[in-house]
Amino acid sequence: MSLDSFYEVVEQVSETLYYKALTVIPRDVIERIRKAYETEQSELGRRVLDTIVKNIETATKRSLLVCQDTGTPVYSVELGDLELSLPKLRNSITNGVRKATLKYHLRPNMVHPLTRHNTGDNTGKNSPIIHFEINDILENKIRITALPKGSGSENMSSLKMLRPADGILGVKKFILESVVNAGGKGCPPYIVGVGIGGDFELAPYLAKKAVIRPLGSKNTDYEGARLEEELFYLINNLGIGPMGLGGKFTALGVHVEMAETHISSLPVAINIQCWRGERASAEINFDKTVSYIGD
Repeated sequence: MSLDSFYEVVEQVSETLYYKALTVIPRDVIERIRKAYETEQSELGRRVLDTIVKNIETATKRSLLVCQDTGTPVYSVELGDLELSLPKLRNSITNGVRKATLKYHLRPNMVHPLTRHNTGDNTGKNSPIIHFEINDILENKIRITALPKGSGSENMSSLKMLRPADGILGVKKFILESVVNAGGKGCPPYIVGVGIGGDFELAPYLAKKAVIRPLGSKNTDYEGARLEEELFYLINNLGIGPMGLGGKFTALGVHVEMAETHISSLPVAINIQCWRGERASAEINFDKTVSYIGD
């Protein structure tokens, strides 16, 4: 099989995933929002959640964008046991973003950081942002996830290089302070991604990976899973509530991802994702067959 045709499939899938992530809210997110509506005690909070549910239903029925912010195009590419060209994969995904932006008239968000010149199609230097990672479980296929990241929630994300002496209490304090600082500015109820360990570069990536995980999933590390449960409880007792108007549900979920770190370091990053939880994934087999995850 010509590998050129494989890269053409990657381009088509990347285009589809970008638009799909902006128009189809993942089932696990919808279920968690409906459950929150049923148990929210704040009247204002219930009204906000009701509006969110109606927004989702309308967008689904009419194939409309759920939000006007088409986000920063971010992709996660998990590579199985395949010999592929990373530059060609990058070019295919970039072409997919460009085509989706022009075809569906998506808002072009990406600009030069200093001149603010807009490239017009959401591509440019290091845009889209693509993370490549080896996944030993995948055989003869790759998995691509599109995560268009809206600025409202992304701007509430942060990183702190804690001292090891700060310990787990320091980690929890930083996460809670970050959520309090975000308040209603990032469109809660949030999906909170936490990255612990690694270094200055890896911790934020782990936090972003954490928001991709389906709601209801747990960290495979016992201590990580315990921290997820505790942070979920603590954040939902802050009283920020849906859209910051008060209530029981400030977070739909809290996910923690970890990595080994230096003996004298304790990096912690938090990535805030708004209630939409926008993500879409697909697996592409070497024979070019495609499976869209969650369909």
